[in-house]
Amino acid sequence: MNARTTTCTRALVALDIDGTLLDGEQRIPTGTVEALDLVRAAGHEVVLASGRSLTGLLPVASRLGLTHGWAVCSNGALTMRLDWAAPSGYAVVEARRFDPAPVIRRTLDLAPAVRVAVEEVGWGWRTSGVFEPGELNGQQKTVLLADLMAEPATRVALAAPGVRRYTDALRACGVTVAPQGPDWLDVTASGVNKAAALDAVRAHLGIPAGRTVAVGDGVNDLDMLAWAARSVAMGQAPAIVRSAANETTEGIEEAGVLPVLASLVPPVDSTLSRLAAQIATAERTAPGPVVLRVWHGSGPDLARCETWALQDGHWVRHAPIPSGVGVTMRAIETAALDAGMPYPRGDEGRRRAQWRSVTGDGPAGFELPLSGP
Repeated sequence: MNARTTTCTRALVALDIDGTLLDGEQRIPTGTVEALDLVRAAGHEVVLASGRSLTGLLPVASRLGLTHGWAVCSNGALTMRLDWAAPSGYAVVEARRFDPAPVIRRTLDLAPAVRVAVEEVGWGWRTSGVFEPGELNGQQKTVLLADLMAEPATRVALAAPGVRRYTDALRACGVTVAPQGPDWLDVTASGVNKAAALDAVRAHLGIPAGRTVAVGDGVNDLDMLAWAARSVAMGQAPAIVRSAANETTEGIEEAGVLPVLASLVPPVDSTLSRLAAQIATAERTAPGPVVLRVWHGSGPDLARCETWALQDGHWVRHAPIPSGVGVTMRAIETAALDAGMPYPRGDEGRRRAQWRSVTGDGPAGFELPLSGP
């Protein structure tokens, strides 16, 4: 996959969070959410792939508008489906656990003053001592070391001055050790990394290995960058990360992810509204004739808006229209016309759009043809 690909064949787009989508002040560069919406409207699968814990990933996913789809966190230890209609907002698909006792004991031998934190999925961390605000995502509860070693864990954090020098010694315990600076190590099960988790998602979605894109900036992204057919390092990434990628974009301060996302979709008229731009992008990238399908929530506003395409004689879901959620059917009609997408209308009166009833795939909804039958 080259840097100028804008075909309608969907890709899996794996994105790191910190340093890629968020700067050091936890700000999302202007235009990022809009760019992600267009990538999704083009039919691509956007997958967050982060070293963050689940509790750290969820609020960022919400800010990015990624409330449905796949995500990988804890450096690949957890794979989940995001679904904000679910009570928790997600469903854990796979949790890769290991026995933390051997590596904790070995670390205590090497660095007796080490602080240990064991991830509690969806809540926070059990710790051997106090961690400062910002060091860990989620809540903390101090417990005995014996309790930290009592049950299988998805991830263990080890913090001590110079602890990185013990990386190889700890790997000998049969675990994956990822340095996050000179004084911090993340430990997961053997063979766990972002790439392994992402490849399982790719296989489940039926996306070819050659249709994978990854963007990251950290040492924990090396496996992911090696896995992707098109790998992009952020400009501020260490030399070892930049040398591992196919290409390097600008740094986070220059919103370097934006040109990468833009290269995955056809050029769009900058005068269009976000809704019209997404509809136009979906229609241009669909593999066949397109209909817009919408479903209402409890009121007049739409709870879902998607494009479906006719392919091999069957209607298949092509892409979501993110900005179609929370608007009315009339707003969809207006945006479609603004995007140059005419649709069937009545012959008399106000010449309203001829929406058709559609059933299946959940509650009854309506569809509006944009092209074809």
